[in-house]
Amino acid sequence: MGRIFLCYLVNFLLISANAADIRHLNIWPMPKSVSYGHGSLYLGSDFELKTEGTKFVDSSGILKDAFLRTIDVVKGNHVIESNSSKFDSSFVLKGIHVVVFSPSDELQHGVDESYELHIPARGNLLYAHIEAKTVYGALHALQTFSQVCYFNFTSRGIVVHQVPWTIVDQPRFSYRGLLIDTSRHYQPLPVIKKVIDSMTYAKLIHSLSLLRYLRIRTYGMVHIPFQNVIHLLMLQKFYAKNRGINVLAEIDVPGHAQSWGVGYPSLWPSIDCKEPLDVSNESTFKLIDGILSDFSKIFKYKFVHLGGDEVNTSCWQSTPHVHKWLQKNKMNGSEAYQYFVLRAQKIALSHGYEIINWEETFNNFGSKLSRKTVVHNWLGSGVAQRVVEAGLRCIVSNQDKWYLDHLDAIWQGFYINEPLTNITDPKQQSLVLGGEVCMWGEHIDGSDIEQTIWPRAAAAAERLWTPYDMLAKDPEQVRSRLSHFRCLLNQRGVAAAPLDGLERLWTPYDMLAKDPEQVRSRLSHFRCLLNQRGVAAAPLDGLGRSAPEDPGSCYLQ
Repeated sequence: MGRIFLCYLVNFLLISANAADIRHLNIWPMPKSVSYGHGSLYLGSDFELKTEGTKFVDSSGILKDAFLRTIDVVKGNHVIESNSSKFDSSFVLKGIHVVVFSPSDELQHGVDESYELHIPARGNLLYAHIEAKTVYGALHALQTFSQVCYFNFTSRGIVVHQVPWTIVDQPRFSYRGLLIDTSRHYQPLPVIKKVIDSMTYAKLIHSLSLLRYLRIRTYGMVHIPFQNVIHLLMLQKFYAKNRGINVLAEIDVPGHAQSWGVGYPSLWPSIDCKEPLDVSNESTFKLIDGILSDFSKIFKYKFVHLGGDEVNTSCWQSTPHVHKWLQKNKMNGSEAYQYFVLRAQKIALSHGYEIINWEETFNNFGSKLSRKTVVHNWLGSGVAQRVVEAGLRCIVSNQDKWYLDHLDAIWQGFYINEPLTNITDPKQQSLVLGGEVCMWGEHIDGSDIEQTIWPRAAAAAERLWTPYDMLAKDPEQVRSRLSHFRCLLNQRGVAAAPLDGLERLWTPYDMLAKDPEQVRSRLSHFRCLLNQRGVAAAPLDGLGRSAPEDPGSCYLQ
């Protein structure tokens, strides 16, 4: 039987994305350097991974698993009916050849994430080629490869368009984070895993913040035994590492820690005044030391977040035994706040961590902070500039632009928010590690977290990844490409729709409640079960698709 010869026009005159209209490229985030042609290739039926010449042994399966995930997302739910053996072999891509130059799989801040991706236009035994300093650069390359593959509805096969490709890429900032607030609403593990997977698609992957350790254990109606918390954290850590994501844990002290006293009442200054944590109680610092000791065995990321924001010290002043301690130590509330933060820093340093603190610590006593402090900007503009002028490092998350819970913050604002605003000195620019979009959870749970994160977080992801000179000056110039990426996320199962109710179709009529309020408790329980299994089911009350009104257990919403 004769072969089918594909009549493709292959343009070997490469077009550089620096000169071409990059709006015609549907890659997100835009790589550092791109050149492409106008040809097309088919993916072979037995598309394979080759690693000859690599120094990376892949004993933990990081690269192999990433390759298999790439093939899964490229194929999606499509039925592949084409038989590549019937095509001209010079137009069939047989696989990907990956060469990683480092044997290490250590994932740490500043790890080399660069890569090169080459996809030929035609030839015999065609392979795409990836070269990367580390396996984590290779993971990025696989994500980029997945975005140049499309399902062809005519041939019923996967096609790589615009070959030949030559992509040389690396991130602009090493810290590109997404904070998930796991305290105000418990986020089930399947939900967190889905968020981790979606982060990799946008290369917004370097730091996932799991907020407020003890709140995971005791909040509202949710109670998880301590050993189960450790188990969950380990699962998240290893699941994330296999996708190139560091897990940054935060314990926010001394404020935002009222829930600690549910398990340890002595940490409250009094039953009537429950935060900040009791600065006069040595048990407070012993517990922080114990938590960070546990963290050091699980989280090998060099940073730990110690919070330090929104501390109102009036509770210390009004509680007799704490007030007496303040007088004995000749401190006022502000000085006690400084004492608490600096002592917590020393504890973290003793466990080998470098520290991240919210900007209030810098605003109040910046000169006293450890030189290993990274200041996390969230309140206002100009803070990052002052931080780096003081010689400290900074992460940008200004709330008017990069707070995802601000539903009035539009994607255009996420895109144009520049971490280096008014910072022109190269040495000071290097002190800005990057930025983080923050998914605070007052009105967020498993039913709406994905929709609230995406696609706005993707707009910030390009700001943090793509070289400044290649970023669009007008965000409307990237609207089409971001819309395409949003559709790609949908195709990959991100932001699944709420489950349609089927009970009235299944249950015999005589067993249906005449008053729907009679089934409220049972339906609330089922809604929680859906959330725990990763289904984005909305709260019962409110509109057809609404957010939780307040923090608390899903069983009560």
